[in-house]
Amino acid sequence: MELVLPVSAPPAVPVRGSSALFPVRRIYCVGRNYADHAREMGGDPGREPPFFFGKPHDSVVPGGGDIPYPPRTSNLHYEVELVVALAKGGRDIPVAEALGCVFGYAVGIDLTRRDLQAGSKEKGQPWDMAKGFDQSAPVSPITPASAAGHPESGAIWLAVNGAEKQRGDLAQMTWRVPEVIAHLSTFVALAPGDLIFTGTPSGVGPIVRGDRVRCGIEGIGELEIVLV
Repeated sequence: MELVLPVSAPPAVPVRGSSALFPVRRIYCVGRNYADHAREMGGDPGREPPFFFGKPHDSVVPGGGDIPYPPRTSNLHYEVELVVALAKGGRDIPVAEALGCVFGYAVGIDLTRRDLQAGSKEKGQPWDMAKGFDQSAPVSPITPASAAGHPESGAIWLAVNGAEKQRGDLAQMTWRVPEVIAHLSTFVALAPGDLIFTGTPSGVGPIVRGDRVRCGIEGIGELEIVLV
């Protein structure tokens, strides 16, 4: 097949304990999957059906590091999240079979241009430019499930310049990982290479140029970025 333009290699995330890389196909994100975060965002903390949004696959920042402060915002927010990396996919995946699709887990930061998101909400417009901008999805090296298992609990935290801003537990997720995978697969056909950001606990807030953001999840790993 002849193409009129060269095709870029897919972005890829390191795998902990291996020289191999995990190729990223798509990035899906779950909104308001911790009750305390739903409350701080003015939403219903009840067990409403999960909703999803996406980021371009090339918005991933493998391993973190320096990230340019994005344009068109004066209110950039951090959101630490457990990231699920899929080795298998499909449609209408049963909850009981969902963990069989998981390759491993990572720590991610869902960077958000909160001022753009708020404006979009007011006008009933999509969130794409608030969530899916360049380098908006830093992700730590992926820890294979064969090494870490499938965590159902464990501390999740984030600090800015050494001051802790977020702390929660994976057990506080409204929708657990198997449920998220199963529900998402009713909307789209999931596939190997997909990443799913599973939501953030409360404590989200702004960061500015020069801030150092460090975060982690018990048993999974840590991630650090610097806004430049």
